[in-house]
Amino acid sequence: MIIKEYLLAAIKGMGMGAANVIPGVSGGTIALVTGIFQRLIDALKSFNPTAIKLLWRGRWDAFARHTDFYFLLAVFLGAAASILSLARVLRFLFDHHPVMIWSYFFGLILASVFFVGRTIGRWRAPVVLAFGVGTAIAVAVSLGTPASPNDSFLYLILCGVVGICSMILPGLSGSFVLILMGNYELVVIDAVSALNLRILFPVALGAVVGLIAFSHFLSWIYRRFRDETIATMTGFILGSLLTLWPWKQAIFRLDAAGGPIVRNGKKLVEGYSFHLPEAGTETLFAVFFILLGILTIWITEKLVARKDQA
Repeated sequence: MIIKEYLLAAIKGMGMGAANVIPGVSGGTIALVTGIFQRLIDALKSFNPTAIKLLWRGRWDAFARHTDFYFLLAVFLGAAASILSLARVLRFLFDHHPVMIWSYFFGLILASVFFVGRTIGRWRAPVVLAFGVGTAIAVAVSLGTPASPNDSFLYLILCGVVGICSMILPGLSGSFVLILMGNYELVVIDAVSALNLRILFPVALGAVVGLIAFSHFLSWIYRRFRDETIATMTGFILGSLLTLWPWKQAIFRLDAAGGPIVRNGKKLVEGYSFHLPEAGTETLFAVFFILLGILTIWITEKLVARKDQA
């Protein structure tokens, strides 16, 4: 039974990992929808002085219970496996079937707005305000202008801190934040695909520090202001739909001569211009994939609800 529990946690971690590779999709949204968000945050914040003392004294079993270590291990192994295996697959799909892939994720996030929002206990004025602020922040992030790539050690640590915080926060895409910071291609595509430790080590260092620090704050505010926190997250998710709109054209980063900047044979994307769909077969397929994304979240919700009732 315990093995089954950790296997499910690993599968959910794979979903989080896959989401974090896609600009506009948040792993935190997947954690929230699949029912592991609160446990994940509580486990992360348990890495405190007590945990360090238990580990230092060699009390491994007590340390594992205190930190929910095996649950975290299952989630992060699933996420890591997903990121490493999907980086190249998703690059191929985005290169050859972009509208279909964006449509599927658009459906996922659209359904998540409903399923996350309905967990709010009561829509009071502060909750409505939090929802509006969350939506506005996500839209502002989506319309932001990307910075230039920067591979300095300190900046890569900052990318790790900011990226991981947005990755676990539902509705804010860590990948898209890395685009705005100028290092999405460098970190997620180039360094992950080539296992470039010079780039990945400082990012991972920043991610560990940011993850533990941010989890304490998020857990505290989630317990103290639950409805307002979920409303803000729902706003984040709603606002992120702009980034996921399937019908758009990539705007490529240009060099001083006005030509597109190319890295590893790929033009660097700095943003998108959006347009309405045209009638045709491609649009019908896109609508199908949007519905498929909605169905995926609906089935996930049913499975989570069945597990909670068991």
